[in-house]
Amino acid sequence: MSDPAQSPANRPLRPLPAIIFASRWLQLPLYLGLIAAQAVYVVHFLVELWHLIEAAFGNQHALQALVTSIGYKSDVAVTSLNETVIMLVVLALIDVVMISNLLIMVIVGGYETFVSRLDLEGHRDQPEWLSHVNASVLKVKLALSIIGISSIHLLKTFINAGNYTDKVLVAQTAIHVVFLLSAMAIAYTDKLMSAGYKASH
Repeated sequence: MSDPAQSPANRPLRPLPAIIFASRWLQLPLYLGLIAAQAVYVVHFLVELWHLIEAAFGNQHALQALVTSIGYKSDVAVTSLNETVIMLVVLALIDVVMISNLLIMVIVGGYETFVSRLDLEGHRDQPEWLSHVNASVLKVKLALSIIGISSIHLLKTFINAGNYTDKVLVAQTAIHVVFLLSAMAIAYTDKLMSAGYKASH
């Protein structure tokens, strides 16, 4: 009968492999930094939302702050909320939420994949996607998130197209298409690798 103390799970690592393996904890400050960035996004979201609410009640200072933040320009002075301004502000808020979702995926998924397990199995609040996350799945999800963020930016540009040159519009569209093609290539490569792995087993 084998000694449990000598099983691979309990056997101590040699010094050099132990140092190399422990180096994964160097990523911890990076993930903590992303959490701080997430907090900044939350503050930014709340400030923009408050300005929108104030502008809806006729606060001119809040309205001008919104107009400046979204880069909206008009031949006529904006003295009250109009549909275009509201739409651009809401898209900006959605943009913040989507970037925040991207940060959560990187923080939680990256930590679980590359640093240490979170031991969330059976926890009622465990994200559905985290139960089957790995480096390949994380890359595909990140690529799809980036496409979503790019789509929001592109929509904001088209709504406010009068303030952009044709060169900028074409460039942003081309960049979005590149993101889309890149995501498709990543997903296809992941599919081929998964099929090869299953075939070899």
